[in-house]
Amino acid sequence: MKNNKPDTRPVYLDLRHIRQPVTAIASIGHRISGVLLFLSIPFFIWLLERSLHSPQGYQQVMALFDNGLVKLLTVLVAWSAAHHFFAGVRFLLLDVEIGVALPAARRSAMTVNILGVVAVVIAVVMVL
Repeated sequence: MKNNKPDTRPVYLDLRHIRQPVTAIASIGHRISGVLLFLSIPFFIWLLERSLHSPQGYQQVMALFDNGLVKLLTVLVAWSAAHHFFAGVRFLLLDVEIGVALPAARRSAMTVNILGVVAVVIAVVMVL
């Protein structure tokens, strides 16, 4: 038997047009920040090695931070570290069943996202 109701479901899912809940944004941000932190490890190890190698190496590293792209990457890594930390604490609290009710979960996710933005503002002020 065939249903004659029109199908109003979307034909395709386009993530740019789907409004994600704040908890999903915090979760996706946690994953993205973890990947960015992991990918930035070799760069920061190289910077540490160069800066400790010699006084000239230290001067090279300091000159590198005058580059706008490096400043932008530093701010991005600062956001990644802050967001990953705050979201990690949130998820640890959820694991012990603190804040699992939907209103509390939404508040904690919003708090994580706001603290991530605050960390970016602080990083921009410090880097610039």
